[in-house]
Formats: sequence, structure tokens, C-alpha cells
Amino acid sequence: MIEYKRVKDFTEEQLEDLFLSVDWFSGKFPAKLRIAFQNSSKVVSAWDDIKLVGLIRGLDDSVWQATIDCLLVNPQYQGYGIASTLVNSLLQDYKDFLYVEVVPDEKKNVSFYQKHGFEIMDEGTPLQFKGSGWK
Repeated sequence: MIEYKRVKDFTEEQLEDLFLSVDWFSGKFPAKLRIAFQNSSKVVSAWDDIKLVGLIRGLDDSVWQATIDCLLVNPQYQGYGIASTLVNSLLQDYKDFLYVEVVPDEKKNVSFYQKHGFEIMDEGTPLQFKGSGWK
């Protein structure tokens, strides 16, 4: 049975295992991930007993705008609605905000977010700058 928690204190090993399970490059930097999640506005995680199997985090200014920065579920646990539960939980936290944005990590994930009420923006282009801290 999957349990959902609102905690920010993960071990480096838990984060490394989850991020590398989905082949995210950032999994190679578990110490940075640990600090990033401790400093995040909102975090919802999914657990199978003591194993971290899913995670979402939101970054926000507390009233106006929020961004879903990452959503990941261990491939062994995908297909059971964990990602949807994580998104819906975070969106509930942000129901009174004016904007909640997400930039999916892959185009194939766009339809997932559309099923949860997100719309493709008519204007704007997502851009990214990778700082030297990730080299």
C-alpha cells in the first residue's frame, strides 16, 4: 500500500535511487538534491513502506505563482495512479493561486498534465540555463 507524506527530509540515498531510477541526470548529485528539497516550498512524496517511490515539488511565492518543478515515480511503480495522486495533492495546495505552471521534462508528458487541467500556453517559450554547479 502506497502512503503519501509531506516531508522534506530525505536521505541522499533515497533521492539518488529515485532520480536514477528514471534516468534523471540530477540523480548524480544527491547532496544538492537533498538541500534543494529541504528548501522547496511544498513537497509531496509516495512511499512503499520505507522506500521512496514517487515525488513532486512545488516552488512558489506564497500567493501568486507556483511552479511544479519535478514529478517522478520509480518505473516499477508507474501505472498505479501515483503520479496523478501527487499532482492532485499539490494542485489542491495551490488552488487559490493565480497561476500554476509546469514545463514537462519530455513532450510525451504533456498529455498527462493536460488531463490534470493544464493548458499549453499560447505565448512564451520555456528556456533553461544550466549553471556550473551541475558539471
